[in-house]
This record gives sequence, C-alpha cells and structure tokens, in this order.
Amino acid sequence: MPGQQIQTQNKPLMFKILKRFNRCRAAEMTLPHGPVRTPVYMPVGTKGGMKGLTSENMSELIDCDIMLSNTYHLFLKPGEDIMASMGGLHKFEHWDRNILTDSGGFQIVSLGELNSLDESGVSFKSHIDGREFKLTPERSMEIQNKIGSDIMMALDDVVPPTTTGPRVEEAMERSVRWLDRCIAAHKNTDRQNLFGIIQGGVNDDLRKRCCELMSARNLNGYAIGGLAGGEDKDDFWRTVKVCTDFLPDDKPRYVMGIGYAEDLMVCSLLGADMFDCVFATRTARFGSVFTKYGMIKLKKEQYAEDFGPLSEGCQCYTCQNYTRAYLQHTFRHDQSCLHLLSLHNVHYLIHLLRGLRQAVLDDSAEKYAQEFFRNYYREDKGGIPQWIRNAMAECKIEL
Repeated sequence: MPGQQIQTQNKPLMFKILKRFNRCRAAEMTLPHGPVRTPVYMPVGTKGGMKGLTSENMSELIDCDIMLSNTYHLFLKPGEDIMASMGGLHKFEHWDRNILTDSGGFQIVSLGELNSLDESGVSFKSHIDGREFKLTPERSMEIQNKIGSDIMMALDDVVPPTTTGPRVEEAMERSVRWLDRCIAAHKNTDRQNLFGIIQGGVNDDLRKRCCELMSARNLNGYAIGGLAGGEDKDDFWRTVKVCTDFLPDDKPRYVMGIGYAEDLMVCSLLGADMFDCVFATRTARFGSVFTKYGMIKLKKEQYAEDFGPLSEGCQCYTCQNYTRAYLQHTFRHDQSCLHLLSLHNVHYLIHLLRGLRQAVLDDSAEKYAQEFFRNYYREDKGGIPQWIRNAMAECKIEL
C-alpha cells in the first residue's frame, strides 16, 4: 500500500520505507548530505575520487546520491590530517552529496600477504612504500571521524566466503567484539552514522547469530559482508536472504562488494537496500559495458559498424550522444572513451535500481524484474541461470 511509514529516526539518519513488493523495499534514507533513494548502487571512488569521472559528472550527468571511499587507502595517501585540514573528504573531493567509507577490513583479505591479525587489530605493511602501521577499531574510527563520511563502517574480521571450519566463527565473534570497540571510539555521533558488518561465511546459523548480536546494538544500519568472493551462487543469495530475514526491518541493509547487474537485482528483490563495487569503472577500462541484453566487449570488431547506442533505451549521456562504432574506434587510443564508458556503466547500475524502486512504487515490480532477467539472459545466450530462478522463487517472482 502507498505511504507505508516504517521509519527510524536515530539521527543523523532517517530511513522511511515508502512501499514494498514482497521482500523488496522502495525507501528513502536521509543523511547529513541529503536524501538517498533506495535500493541504491554506490559507485566506488576508492581513493577519494571516481576513476575517469569528476564530481560534477557524478551529480549532474548521473544524479548519484552517495559514493564510497576506503579508509585504508585514504589513510595512506593523502592522509587523514590533510583531509581534516581541508574540512573533510567532501570538500577535498568537491562532493556535496553523501559518502560512505569502508573501514579497512576488506584489506585483511585483499592484501593478505601484507598483514597479520590479532585481537587488538591488523598490522599492515603499506603496499605503497612498505612502512608498517596498525589498524585497530579505535584507529579506524579516528580516521573515519576525521574524513567526515556520512556513513562509517565498523572494522571487521573478514574471511573469504569459501573459508570453512573454526576460523569462520572466530571472525564472526571478533567482528562483534570489534564493533563494541568502534561504538565506544566513535566521536561524531551527531553527524556520522556507524554501521556494523554481519559476518559468518555461508553458515546460516553463524549469520543468524551475528544478526541477533549486532541488532542488539541498535545501530543506524547494517551491512552483510564477506560475500562475492567465489562462493556458490545459491549460497550467495541464500546468505543474503538469511540476513535480511534476521536484521531489523526498519534499518537499511547493505550488501558489500557486489556490482554485477543480476546480483544487484536479486539482492534488492530479497530485501537489501545498498550495494557497492568497483566493477562498473574497472570493467569499463577493459572495454566491457552493461547493456539491456547483458554485457558486451566493445573491443570486438563486430561493433565497428554498429551505429546504435551502447544499450537500447539507456538515457545516459554516452548513449544519447555516441555510437558503439565511435566508441569501438576510439577505445584503443583515446582516454576520453574510457570516461564515456565509465559514465555509462555507473549510470546503468544506478538507474537500473532506481527503475526497480519506481516500479515498486508503481505496482509494476514483478514485470520490471521479469523483463530485466529475460532480456539480460536471452534464450539464445543460454537463458536465465537456475540460481536466479531459485532466488526469484523465494521472492514469489515467476521466470
């Protein structure tokens, strides 16, 4: 029904669910730098800026509500003191909308050969110059408080989702203990939000337990971490479902590190609200772009005489002004092409979910989902994968 008002008012965040379609929620999250329409894809400017795109591009051409940056990388360069002296990351990168910062926990996995971990925190050796430093929950909060992001992530103990045995439970329990230390160390509770990160691998019982323990802390939002790392796709969607089942209904839910269009749609329909990944810009730099009918590799010669847009019906600046033929021709020798491809990919993912949000509000979400999956996985390309059919059955959507 329209106007369903389930709302949290733990300032500096307000979260209002406007309407539902089965498990999916169309909502608005209000943060210190403005509203965020959810479900939302958050593009990643790891080091404080989007590769190939300006802040003006992100606001004026893409209409992005929130971007993500990484605490570990910003600490190394330019350093939190430089950003603090500038007035925070918003002013440093000339961005007047919202920012979420990851805590540095992901680097436990991604830079595993450069770190060691114990109960106090993570000891890193910089991948830039080799200097050693320690990232603790308290230090992560100190850096993020100086950065001034609208949403800060608690430092968590991350293990790959394919990990099994006692290490998974150890990481989950340590993430809860570290969350308590982050809560105690967080200084700017009036203007910065702290989210906890649910861990537990693909073990349903550990995920449920972590949801219950972290929910008891009454945070302003919760992330589902430790996925998109090579696990079976049925384990992936089932784990997201378990977490959305057991996390508070009146708080935003954020699945970390996913950027495939199909994953964003599946997780949104399962009841998650926020997503991030570097995939959109990284894949653009290799000439791969999203289209209505799946991803294409623009470097292929078949596009040299294709005078259509990158994606049929796309309203992005690139698709409205350039053809596949032009972009295929300029890809190998013109840096401006990488800018145009990045702009398209980021726009595509943001507006894919914005379209789903509007479809929920318009009572057409089932049709929107069906059309997306049937177009993206056409029968001549093998059809819709079984794992997506399984997930959509849970969402009461027939494919």
